Amino acid sequence: MLKRFAFLIALLAAPLAQAQPLDEHLSDPAQEARAREISRELRCLVCQNQSIEDSNAPLARDLRRIVRERVAAGEDDQAVLDYVVARYGEWVLLKPRFNLQNLLLWLGPALFLVIGGIVVYAVLRRQRAAQAAAAAAPLSAEEQRRLQALLNETEGQ
Repeated sequence: MLKRFAFLIALLAAPLAQAQPLDEHLSDPAQEARAREISRELRCLVCQNQSIEDSNAPLARDLRRIVRERVAAGEDDQAVLDYVVARYGEWVLLKPRFNLQNLLLWLGPALFLVIGGIVVYAVLRRQRAAQAAAAAAPLSAEEQRRLQALLNETEGQ
């Protein structure tokens, strides 16, 4: 039983042992820092909520290598990002760009906040109007008779 458990653990840990950090670094510290900054802006397509800088997935390693090659070739940050986006799509960016395609993504929260405020305002306004109408309504003849009876009882006590 223990051998089966150890085999299962070894089988599950095998993919983790294959993912190794990037061994190569750029010789220029400024270029290496730029490559790391760019890598922090790109999403790992396997892990999805990690940057390629933080991920140990093989695809993230390949993307880090691409970024370093492009930085070493002298491309600016935007050109490197544009290359990766052209190859893998806009979804690879951890912080999506502000453009017409992403307009709802960026303005959606503010739009929902405004709509929520309008709904709350309308509900409160309707409640106040109902309360004001109830307070201003004249008493019916029956209600006036009962009120007078209650007032007469209190005067008699």
